Amino acid sequence: MNFTYPKAEKLKSRTTIDLLFKDGKSVSKYPLRLVYKSGALPEGELMKFGVSVSKKYFKKAVDRNYFKRVLRECYRLNKHLLPDTARSGSYAMMFFYQTKERLTYEEINTKTIQLFEKFTQQLNNDTPT
Repeated sequence: MNFTYPKAEKLKSRTTIDLLFKDGKSVSKYPLRLVYKSGALPEGELMKFGVSVSKKYFKKAVDRNYFKRVLRECYRLNKHLLPDTARSGSYAMMFFYQTKERLTYEEINTKTIQLFEKFTQQLNNDTPT
């Protein structure tokens, strides 16, 4: 199993992020939200993943950076739960932490697992057979 988060998987393109907000689909498991878009990446690129923590909830950059690190770590350790179609397809994803509550790493990790399972179900329901 590959538990890495290489530079090639990091979502940094402003146009792709704008496309996610404009046309992306969403899956939520409080307090986490995953926005994704299939086919949003250039030819030959695999999945790209980004994280975001709102300045509205955490005014200090130190707090925002802490939760971004936790979200990236949860993604890195649980990305094997994403279906093969998502890992091998062209998906752009953005992960959001949407609460003022300061959840522990264990709670966030549990919610991440539940969110990825919900995402897998939604992909299976959307995919025509």
